[in-house]
Amino acid sequence: MTHRTGEKRVRSIAAALRPATLRACESYSRHACKGRTGVSDFKPDLRQVVADIAADMAQRTDRGAVASYIPELAKVPLDQFAIAVTTADGEMICAGDFETAFSIQSISKVFTLTLALGQLGDNLWNRVGREPSGNAFNSIVQLEYEKGKPRNPFINAGAIAVTDVLLSGHQPREALGSILRFIRFVADDEDVAIDENVARSEKETGFLNTALANYMRAFKVLEHPVDHALGVYFHHCAITMTARQLAMAGRYIAFGGKIPTTGRSVVTSERARRIAALMLTCGHYDGSGDFAFRVGLPGKSGVGGGILAVAPGKASIAVWSPGLCSARDERSRRAPPLQKRKGRPIGRPFFKNWLPGPDSNQRPTG
Repeated sequence: MTHRTGEKRVRSIAAALRPATLRACESYSRHACKGRTGVSDFKPDLRQVVADIAADMAQRTDRGAVASYIPELAKVPLDQFAIAVTTADGEMICAGDFETAFSIQSISKVFTLTLALGQLGDNLWNRVGREPSGNAFNSIVQLEYEKGKPRNPFINAGAIAVTDVLLSGHQPREALGSILRFIRFVADDEDVAIDENVARSEKETGFLNTALANYMRAFKVLEHPVDHALGVYFHHCAITMTARQLAMAGRYIAFGGKIPTTGRSVVTSERARRIAALMLTCGHYDGSGDFAFRVGLPGKSGVGGGILAVAPGKASIAVWSPGLCSARDERSRRAPPLQKRKGRPIGRPFFKNWLPGPDSNQRPTG
């Protein structure tokens, strides 16, 4: 059931991500599904696939519009596109503006969720749900209906609640430092930084987020001062990364909780699967189902124009283009037909050996 009475449907980020960014994910998944079963077979065509995607995007004129409700993001030039793909053996394949840093915005929620699960484990789900929202990412109507408990950790209310968890035993500056250090670690790059101008811009215009935080505080979902939780939240959404850095940062989700080139464990394989599952079902808010249908990969979008997607066991993928389109415009576009191979829908080859098959004795836990 959805509840939108008295509330305009806010632009859905996944459906709102500009066609170039979504098209790149679709094109990548179509090419990668053509019978490749191992990384050694998977890579030879990959450079050409990435180059073709970038060449196609360079010719596109449907650039959409940047997120003007955050003034600093409104200044970003539209004519940019980047794609970066990293595979299990450490190969990095990039095209376009892949060394241009951009605001990752809500993609940071993947990393804060990882840290909060490390801190609370499954007790986190007492404060945040795991269900798709079906509503706008900043819906206060849904939060009221749910009595202050956010539907999932990727909508704004859920991410603010997750941020509040990370404040336990820490001052805001310490919590933010932990988030930044973790992202630098998984990206293997100390140059990942916070754009203070974007953080300030979000604070100055974040009235709905302030309302969400106060509402959760009233229901004791937040345990720390609202301004502390929001301060850390605005800053981790203002982290800037290049497409190359972002693809590197997603490796632990794509490769069973480990950094594949070193074997170093970041999370358990079970936790990596669960984070990926939430990315698939909730990573694009009320556009998550459409993204799963069209692309078939777990992904998380950000209003800065980026998407982090993972092909489990195969690759971590980052794409970026700053322009957005309206959810209505995107949904009016006819979804392309699913590519099939031996009766399997798009994305299935990536999940082979990753999810239990119909004859498996494995059972979901928790």
